[in-house]
Amino acid sequence: MDTLRLKYILLSLATIVLLSCKKESDFITQKDDYDRYLAAEPVKTTSKYFELWDNKIKSDSLQLLSLGNVAGEYNRFFQSTGDIKYLKMAEQSLQKAVDIAAVGKAGYYRALARNYISQHRFREALELAEKARSMGSGVNVTQGLLFDVHMELGNFEKANAYLDSIGNMSDFGYLIRLAKWNDHKGDLDTAIRFMEKAVQKAESSKNKSMLLWSYTNLADFYGHAERIEDSYQLYIKALQLDPQNAYAKKGIAWIVYSHERNGREALRILDSILMKHQSPEYYLLKAEITEFMGNEALKLEALDNYYKKVQNNNYGDMYNAHNVDFYLDMEVQEKAMKLAKKEVENRPTPESYGLLAYSYYKKGEKEKALELLERHIAGKTFEPTVLTQAAEIYKANGNLDKVRELKQELKGAAYELGPVKESQILNL
Repeated sequence: MDTLRLKYILLSLATIVLLSCKKESDFITQKDDYDRYLAAEPVKTTSKYFELWDNKIKSDSLQLLSLGNVAGEYNRFFQSTGDIKYLKMAEQSLQKAVDIAAVGKAGYYRALARNYISQHRFREALELAEKARSMGSGVNVTQGLLFDVHMELGNFEKANAYLDSIGNMSDFGYLIRLAKWNDHKGDLDTAIRFMEKAVQKAESSKNKSMLLWSYTNLADFYGHAERIEDSYQLYIKALQLDPQNAYAKKGIAWIVYSHERNGREALRILDSILMKHQSPEYYLLKAEITEFMGNEALKLEALDNYYKKVQNNNYGDMYNAHNVDFYLDMEVQEKAMKLAKKEVENRPTPESYGLLAYSYYKKGEKEKALELLERHIAGKTFEPTVLTQAAEIYKANGNLDKVRELKQELKGAAYELGPVKESQILNL
Protein backbone atom coordinates (compact mmCIF):
# COMPACT_ATOMS: atom_id res chain seq x y z
CA MET A 1 0.00 0.00 0.00
CA ASP A 2 2.82 2.44 0.93
CA THR A 3 4.64 1.58 -2.28
CA LEU A 4 1.50 2.15 -4.33
CA ARG A 5 0.88 5.48 -2.57
CA LEU A 6 4.48 6.58 -3.22
CA LYS A 7 4.14 5.66 -6.91
CA TYR A 8 0.86 7.61 -7.09
CA ILE A 9 2.47 10.68 -5.47
CA LEU A 10 5.48 10.54 -7.82
CA LEU A 11 3.18 10.13 -10.83
CA SER A 12 1.06 13.09 -9.70
CA LEU A 13 4.13 15.27 -9.24
CA ALA A 14 5.44 14.33 -12.67
CA THR A 15 2.03 15.16 -14.20
CA ILE A 16 1.98 18.55 -12.48
CA VAL A 17 5.48 19.35 -13.77
CA LEU A 18 4.55 18.30 -17.31
CA LEU A 19 1.33 20.29 -17.23
CA SER A 20 3.11 23.39 -15.92
CA CYS A 21 5.74 23.08 -18.68
CA LYS A 22 2.99 22.64 -21.28
CA LYS A 23 1.11 25.63 -19.93
CA GLU A 24 4.21 27.83 -20.20
CA SER A 25 5.09 26.71 -23.72
CA ASP A 26 1.45 27.12 -24.83
CA PHE A 27 1.03 30.56 -23.28
CA ILE A 28 -0.51 33.06 -25.68
CA THR A 29 -0.84 36.80 -25.16
CA GLN A 30 -4.27 38.43 -25.36
CA LYS A 31 -4.80 41.59 -27.42
CA ASP A 32 -7.45 42.74 -24.96
CA ASP A 33 -4.71 43.03 -22.30
CA TYR A 34 -2.64 45.60 -24.18
CA ASP A 35 -4.68 47.04 -27.06
CA ARG A 36 -5.90 50.00 -25.00
CA TYR A 37 -2.27 51.09 -24.48
CA LEU A 38 -1.43 51.18 -28.20
CA ALA A 39 -3.61 54.20 -29.06
CA ALA A 40 -1.61 57.00 -30.64
CA GLU A 41 -2.13 59.58 -27.94
CA PRO A 42 0.53 62.31 -28.08
CA VAL A 43 3.12 62.24 -25.30
CA LYS A 44 3.02 65.34 -23.12
CA THR A 45 6.33 67.18 -22.99
CA THR A 46 5.31 69.84 -20.53
CA SER A 47 3.55 70.17 -17.17
CA LYS A 48 2.49 72.99 -14.90
CA TYR A 49 5.45 72.19 -12.63
CA PHE A 50 7.89 72.23 -15.53
CA GLU A 51 6.57 75.59 -16.74
CA LEU A 52 6.83 77.03 -13.23
CA TRP A 53 10.45 75.89 -12.80
CA ASP A 54 11.39 76.81 -16.37
CA ASN A 55 10.04 80.35 -15.90
CA LYS A 56 12.08 80.70 -12.73
CA ILE A 57 15.24 79.79 -14.61
CA LYS A 58 14.49 82.38 -17.26
CA SER A 59 13.82 85.09 -14.69
CA ASP A 60 16.71 84.21 -12.39
CA SER A 61 19.62 82.16 -13.71
CA LEU A 62 20.69 81.30 -10.15
CA GLN A 63 17.53 79.29 -9.31
CA LEU A 64 19.39 76.11 -8.38
CA LEU A 65 16.37 74.10 -7.25
CA SER A 66 14.55 74.96 -10.47
CA LEU A 67 17.56 73.86 -12.55
CA GLY A 68 17.52 70.44 -10.88
CA ASN A 69 13.76 70.07 -11.24
CA VAL A 70 13.77 71.14 -14.89
CA ALA A 71 16.55 68.64 -15.61
CA GLY A 72 14.43 65.91 -14.00
CA GLU A 73 11.47 66.84 -16.19
CA TYR A 74 13.63 66.91 -19.32
CA ASN A 75 14.86 63.42 -18.43
CA ARG A 76 11.26 62.26 -18.03
CA PHE A 77 10.39 63.72 -21.42
CA PHE A 78 13.36 61.86 -22.92
CA GLN A 79 12.17 58.56 -21.41
CA SER A 80 8.65 59.18 -22.74
CA THR A 81 9.56 60.28 -26.27
CA GLY A 82 13.05 58.97 -26.97
CA ASP A 83 13.84 62.42 -28.35
CA ILE A 84 17.55 62.99 -27.74
CA LYS A 85 17.11 66.77 -27.50
CA TYR A 86 15.54 66.38 -24.05
CA LEU A 87 18.51 64.41 -22.73
CA LYS A 88 20.84 67.13 -24.03
CA MET A 89 18.66 69.85 -22.47
CA ALA A 90 18.79 67.98 -19.15
CA GLU A 91 22.58 67.93 -19.49
CA GLN A 92 22.67 71.71 -20.01
CA SER A 93 20.53 72.36 -16.92
CA LEU A 94 22.65 70.05 -14.77
CA GLN A 95 25.91 71.51 -16.06
CA LYS A 96 24.69 74.97 -15.11
CA ALA A 97 23.70 73.69 -11.66
CA VAL A 98 27.16 72.16 -11.18
CA ASP A 99 28.76 75.46 -12.20
CA ILE A 100 26.86 77.64 -9.72
CA ALA A 101 26.16 75.31 -6.77
CA ALA A 102 27.91 76.13 -3.52
CA VAL A 103 25.85 73.69 -1.45
CA GLY A 104 24.71 70.22 -2.54
CA LYS A 105 27.21 70.10 -5.38
CA ALA A 106 27.81 66.34 -4.97
CA GLY A 107 24.16 65.66 -5.82
CA TYR A 108 24.43 67.66 -9.05
CA TYR A 109 27.66 65.85 -9.94
CA ARG A 110 25.84 62.52 -9.50
CA ALA A 111 22.86 63.65 -11.56
CA LEU A 112 25.10 64.84 -14.39
CA ALA A 113 27.08 61.58 -14.21
CA ARG A 114 23.86 59.60 -14.67
CA ASN A 115 23.01 61.79 -17.64
CA TYR A 116 26.43 60.99 -19.12
CA ILE A 117 25.83 57.27 -18.54
CA SER A 118 22.63 57.57 -20.60
CA GLN A 119 24.73 59.21 -23.33
CA HIS A 120 27.39 56.44 -23.07
CA ARG A 121 29.98 59.00 -21.96
CA PHE A 122 31.25 56.61 -19.32
CA ARG A 123 34.73 57.99 -18.68
CA GLU A 124 33.32 61.49 -18.14
CA ALA A 125 30.70 59.98 -15.84
CA LEU A 126 33.49 58.34 -13.82
CA GLU A 127 35.26 61.69 -13.38
CA LEU A 128 32.07 63.27 -12.05
CA ALA A 129 31.37 60.33 -9.72
CA GLU A 130 34.89 60.63 -8.32
CA LYS A 131 34.33 64.36 -7.75
CA ALA A 132 31.09 63.61 -5.93
CA ARG A 133 32.89 61.06 -3.73
CA SER A 134 35.63 63.56 -2.86
CA MET A 135 32.98 65.91 -1.47
CA GLY A 136 31.96 63.38 1.19
CA SER A 137 28.17 63.78 1.11
CA GLY A 138 25.76 61.02 0.08
CA VAL A 139 28.52 58.43 0.31
CA ASN A 140 26.35 55.33 -0.25
CA VAL A 141 24.58 56.87 -3.24
CA THR A 142 27.94 57.78 -4.77
CA GLN A 143 29.33 54.27 -4.13
CA GLY A 144 26.29 52.85 -5.94
CA LEU A 145 26.93 55.21 -8.85
CA LEU A 146 30.57 54.13 -8.97
CA PHE A 147 29.43 50.50 -9.17
CA ASP A 148 27.25 51.42 -12.15
CA VAL A 149 30.04 53.26 -13.98
CA HIS A 150 32.68 50.60 -13.39
CA MET A 151 30.29 47.88 -14.63
CA GLU A 152 29.84 49.88 -17.84
CA LEU A 153 33.61 50.26 -18.18
CA GLY A 154 34.29 46.57 -17.60
CA ASN A 155 36.15 47.20 -14.31
CA PHE A 156 34.36 44.33 -12.63
CA GLU A 157 36.63 43.90 -9.60
CA LYS A 158 36.27 47.59 -8.72
CA ALA A 159 32.54 47.40 -9.28
CA ASN A 160 32.28 44.42 -6.92
CA ALA A 161 34.25 46.29 -4.25
CA TYR A 162 31.84 49.24 -4.45
CA LEU A 163 28.90 46.83 -4.29
CA ASP A 164 30.28 45.27 -1.10
CA SER A 165 30.70 48.74 0.40
CA ILE A 166 26.95 49.49 0.22
CA GLY A 167 25.69 46.07 1.33
CA ASN A 168 22.21 46.49 2.83
CA MET A 169 19.51 43.93 2.03
CA SER A 170 16.75 46.39 2.93
CA ASP A 171 17.94 48.97 0.38
CA PHE A 172 16.32 49.03 -3.09
CA GLY A 173 19.46 50.41 -4.76
CA TYR A 174 21.62 47.65 -3.32
CA LEU A 175 19.16 44.89 -4.33
CA ILE A 176 18.94 45.96 -7.98
CA ARG A 177 22.71 46.19 -8.22
CA LEU A 178 23.13 42.79 -6.56
CA ALA A 179 20.72 41.41 -9.15
CA LYS A 180 22.77 43.02 -11.94
CA TRP A 181 26.00 41.60 -10.53
CA ASN A 182 24.62 38.06 -10.38
CA ASP A 183 23.26 38.37 -13.91
CA HIS A 184 26.73 39.45 -15.03
CA LYS A 185 28.18 36.31 -13.40
CA GLY A 186 25.64 34.16 -15.25
CA ASP A 187 23.64 33.27 -12.13
CA LEU A 188 20.18 34.17 -13.45
CA ASP A 189 18.23 32.41 -10.70
CA THR A 190 19.96 34.46 -7.99
CA ALA A 191 19.57 37.63 -10.06
CA ILE A 192 15.83 36.98 -10.28
CA ARG A 193 15.58 36.34 -6.55
CA PHE A 194 17.14 39.70 -5.70
CA MET A 195 15.11 41.54 -8.32
CA GLU A 196 11.94 40.03 -6.86
CA LYS A 197 12.97 41.44 -3.47
CA ALA A 198 13.52 44.82 -5.15
CA VAL A 199 9.99 44.66 -6.59
CA GLN A 200 8.64 44.04 -3.09
CA LYS A 201 10.53 47.12 -1.85
CA ALA A 202 9.18 49.20 -4.72
CA GLU A 203 5.62 48.02 -4.09
CA SER A 204 5.82 48.84 -0.39
CA SER A 205 7.17 52.30 -1.22
CA LYS A 206 4.52 52.97 -3.90
CA ASN A 207 7.18 54.96 -5.78
CA LYS A 208 6.09 54.97 -9.44
CA SER A 209 9.55 55.27 -11.01
CA MET A 210 10.91 52.46 -8.81
CA LEU A 211 7.91 50.29 -9.67
CA LEU A 212 8.27 50.85 -13.42
CA TRP A 213 12.00 50.20 -13.33
CA SER A 214 11.74 47.03 -11.23
CA TYR A 215 8.72 45.60 -13.10
CA THR A 216 10.33 45.98 -16.54
CA ASN A 217 13.75 44.73 -15.41
CA LEU A 218 12.30 41.70 -13.64
CA ALA A 219 10.19 41.07 -16.76
CA ASP A 220 13.43 41.00 -18.77
CA PHE A 221 14.99 38.53 -16.34
CA TYR A 222 11.90 36.30 -16.47
CA GLY A 223 12.15 36.37 -20.26
CA HIS A 224 15.80 35.27 -20.13
CA ALA A 225 14.68 32.39 -17.88
CA GLU A 226 11.90 31.61 -20.42
CA ARG A 227 9.22 32.33 -17.83
CA ILE A 228 7.20 33.97 -20.58
CA GLU A 229 3.85 34.41 -18.86
CA ASP A 230 5.48 35.93 -15.74
CA SER A 231 7.40 38.32 -17.99
CA TYR A 232 4.25 39.29 -19.89
CA GLN A 233 2.22 39.97 -16.74
CA LEU A 234 4.89 42.36 -15.44
CA TYR A 235 4.96 44.30 -18.71
CA ILE A 236 1.16 44.64 -18.41
CA LYS A 237 1.59 45.88 -14.83
CA ALA A 238 4.06 48.48 -16.05
CA LEU A 239 1.56 49.67 -18.68
CA GLN A 240 -1.17 49.93 -16.07
CA LEU A 241 1.11 52.36 -14.23
CA ASP A 242 2.31 54.18 -17.35
CA PRO A 243 0.18 53.57 -20.48
CA GLN A 244 2.84 55.30 -22.63
CA ASN A 245 5.72 53.08 -21.48
CA ALA A 246 7.51 52.18 -24.73
CA TYR A 247 9.87 49.70 -23.06
CA ALA A 248 7.00 47.56 -21.75
CA LYS A 249 5.28 47.62 -25.16
CA LYS A 250 8.53 46.56 -26.79
CA GLY A 251 8.74 43.69 -24.28
CA ILE A 252 5.27 42.49 -25.29
CA ALA A 253 6.15 42.86 -28.98
CA TRP A 254 9.19 40.63 -28.37
CA ILE A 255 7.05 37.96 -26.67
CA VAL A 256 4.62 37.98 -29.61
CA TYR A 257 7.52 37.77 -32.08
CA SER A 258 9.96 35.40 -30.37
CA HIS A 259 7.63 33.17 -28.36
CA GLU A 260 4.50 33.14 -30.51
CA ARG A 261 6.26 33.60 -33.88
CA ASN A 262 3.54 36.10 -34.83
CA GLY A 263 5.47 38.68 -36.84
CA ARG A 264 2.39 40.56 -38.07
CA GLU A 265 1.04 41.27 -34.57
CA ALA A 266 4.53 42.08 -33.21
CA LEU A 267 4.90 44.59 -36.03
CA ARG A 268 1.52 46.16 -35.19
CA ILE A 269 2.64 46.70 -31.59
CA LEU A 270 6.02 48.05 -32.67
CA ASP A 271 4.47 50.46 -35.18
CA SER A 272 2.28 51.87 -32.39
CA ILE A 273 5.48 52.66 -30.45
CA LEU A 274 7.16 54.26 -33.46
CA MET A 275 4.25 56.69 -33.88
CA LYS A 276 5.23 58.32 -30.56
CA HIS A 277 8.77 57.24 -29.68
CA GLN A 278 11.91 58.29 -31.53
CA SER A 279 14.60 55.87 -30.30
CA PRO A 280 16.44 54.49 -33.35
CA GLU A 281 16.79 50.94 -31.95
CA TYR A 282 13.08 50.26 -32.50
CA TYR A 283 13.75 50.36 -36.24
CA LEU A 284 16.39 47.66 -35.84
CA LEU A 285 13.83 45.43 -34.13
CA LYS A 286 11.40 46.21 -36.94
CA ALA A 287 14.06 45.17 -39.45
CA GLU A 288 14.55 41.87 -37.61
CA ILE A 289 10.83 41.11 -37.45
CA THR A 290 10.31 41.92 -41.14
CA GLU A 291 13.29 39.72 -42.03
CA PHE A 292 11.61 36.88 -40.13
CA MET A 293 8.41 37.61 -42.08
CA GLY A 294 10.34 37.48 -45.35
CA ASN A 295 9.45 41.07 -46.27
CA GLU A 296 12.73 42.38 -47.68
CA ALA A 297 11.27 45.75 -48.75
CA LEU A 298 10.00 46.56 -45.25
CA LYS A 299 13.29 45.41 -43.75
CA LEU A 300 15.30 47.77 -45.97
CA GLU A 301 12.89 50.61 -45.19
CA ALA A 302 13.35 50.02 -41.43
CA LEU A 303 17.14 49.95 -41.77
CA ASP A 304 17.04 53.14 -43.82
CA ASN A 305 14.96 54.85 -41.12
CA TYR A 306 17.43 53.65 -38.48
CA TYR A 307 20.38 55.03 -40.45
CA LYS A 308 18.70 58.42 -40.90
CA LYS A 309 17.91 58.65 -37.18
CA VAL A 310 21.43 57.91 -35.96
CA GLN A 311 22.95 60.62 -38.14
CA ASN A 312 21.86 63.10 -35.46
CA ASN A 313 25.13 64.31 -33.89
CA ASN A 314 23.45 64.62 -30.49
CA TYR A 315 23.58 60.83 -30.16
CA GLY A 316 27.37 60.91 -29.92
CA ASP A 317 28.57 57.39 -29.08
CA MET A 318 25.20 56.10 -27.86
CA TYR A 319 24.63 53.85 -30.87
CA ASN A 320 28.18 52.71 -31.63
CA ALA A 321 27.45 49.07 -30.77
CA HIS A 322 24.24 49.01 -32.82
CA ASN A 323 26.05 50.74 -35.69
CA VAL A 324 28.76 48.08 -35.73
CA ASP A 325 26.09 45.39 -36.24
CA PHE A 326 24.36 47.59 -38.82
CA TYR A 327 27.52 48.13 -40.87
CA LEU A 328 28.47 44.45 -40.67
CA ASP A 329 25.01 43.51 -41.98
CA MET A 330 25.47 46.06 -44.77
CA GLU A 331 28.96 44.62 -45.42
CA VAL A 332 30.67 47.94 -44.78
CA GLN A 333 33.53 46.33 -42.86
CA GLU A 334 35.87 49.30 -42.55
CA LYS A 335 33.26 51.49 -40.85
CA ALA A 336 32.28 48.61 -38.58
CA MET A 337 35.91 48.03 -37.59
CA LYS A 338 36.53 51.71 -36.87
CA LEU A 339 33.47 51.95 -34.63
CA ALA A 340 34.23 48.65 -32.87
CA LYS A 341 37.70 49.94 -31.97
CA LYS A 342 36.18 53.16 -30.68
CA GLU A 343 33.67 51.23 -28.58
CA VAL A 344 36.47 49.16 -27.01
CA GLU A 345 38.25 52.41 -26.21
CA ASN A 346 35.10 53.89 -24.63
CA ARG A 347 34.05 50.81 -22.67
CA PRO A 348 36.47 47.84 -22.78
CA THR A 349 33.92 45.18 -21.75
CA PRO A 350 33.82 41.60 -23.07
CA GLU A 351 30.79 42.64 -25.14
CA SER A 352 32.73 45.48 -26.81
CA TYR A 353 35.63 43.13 -27.53
CA GLY A 354 33.03 40.76 -28.95
CA LEU A 355 32.07 43.40 -31.51
CA LEU A 356 35.72 43.94 -32.41
CA ALA A 357 36.47 40.22 -32.70
CA TYR A 358 33.40 39.71 -34.90
CA SER A 359 34.44 42.65 -37.07
CA TYR A 360 37.84 41.02 -37.65
CA TYR A 361 36.10 37.72 -38.42
CA LYS A 362 33.78 39.37 -40.95
CA LYS A 363 36.80 41.06 -42.54
CA GLY A 364 38.39 37.63 -43.03
CA GLU A 365 40.98 37.92 -40.24
CA LYS A 366 39.82 34.83 -38.35
CA GLU A 367 43.10 34.33 -36.42
CA LYS A 368 43.01 37.88 -35.04
CA ALA A 369 39.36 37.36 -34.13
CA LEU A 370 40.24 34.15 -32.25
CA GLU A 371 43.08 35.88 -30.40
CA LEU A 372 40.72 38.60 -29.13
CA LEU A 373 38.09 35.99 -28.27
CA GLU A 374 40.43 33.92 -26.12
CA ARG A 375 42.05 36.93 -24.42
CA HIS A 376 39.07 39.19 -23.70
CA ILE A 377 35.79 37.28 -24.14
CA ALA A 378 35.93 33.54 -23.38
CA GLY A 379 34.56 32.82 -19.90
CA LYS A 380 33.95 36.53 -19.22
CA THR A 381 30.43 37.03 -20.58
CA PHE A 382 27.22 35.01 -20.83
CA GLU A 383 25.52 37.26 -23.40
CA PRO A 384 23.90 34.92 -25.99
CA THR A 385 24.59 37.23 -28.94
CA VAL A 386 28.31 37.39 -28.07
CA LEU A 387 28.43 33.60 -27.57
CA THR A 388 26.76 33.06 -30.96
CA GLN A 389 29.41 35.19 -32.65
CA ALA A 390 32.12 33.39 -30.65
CA ALA A 391 30.83 30.06 -31.99
CA GLU A 392 31.14 31.37 -35.56
CA ILE A 393 34.74 32.43 -34.88
CA TYR A 394 35.61 29.05 -33.34
CA LYS A 395 34.04 27.29 -36.33
CA ALA A 396 36.07 29.38 -38.79
CA ASN A 397 39.22 28.39 -36.87
CA GLY A 398 38.34 24.68 -36.87
CA ASN A 399 37.64 24.36 -33.12
CA LEU A 400 34.48 22.25 -33.46
CA ASP A 401 34.51 21.08 -29.85
CA LYS A 402 34.04 24.68 -28.71
CA VAL A 403 31.28 25.15 -31.28
CA ARG A 404 29.39 22.12 -29.93
CA GLU A 405 29.88 23.35 -26.36
CA LEU A 406 28.51 26.80 -27.17
CA LYS A 407 25.61 25.42 -29.21
CA GLN A 408 24.60 23.37 -26.19
CA GLU A 409 24.83 26.44 -23.95
CA LEU A 410 22.80 28.54 -26.38
CA LYS A 411 19.90 26.07 -26.55
CA GLY A 412 18.38 27.72 -23.51
CA ALA A 413 18.63 31.18 -25.06
CA ALA A 414 16.38 30.63 -28.10
CA TYR A 415 13.68 32.99 -26.82
CA GLU A 416 16.18 35.70 -25.83
CA LEU A 417 17.90 35.54 -29.22
CA GLY A 418 14.75 35.41 -31.34
CA PRO A 419 13.86 33.28 -34.39
CA VAL A 420 16.34 34.89 -36.83
CA LYS A 421 19.39 34.35 -34.61
CA GLU A 422 18.11 30.95 -33.50
CA SER A 423 18.25 29.75 -37.11
CA GLN A 424 21.85 31.00 -37.27
CA ILE A 425 22.73 28.83 -34.27
CA LEU A 426 21.14 25.77 -35.85
CA ASN A 427 23.31 26.34 -38.93
CA LEU A 428 26.59 26.48 -36.99
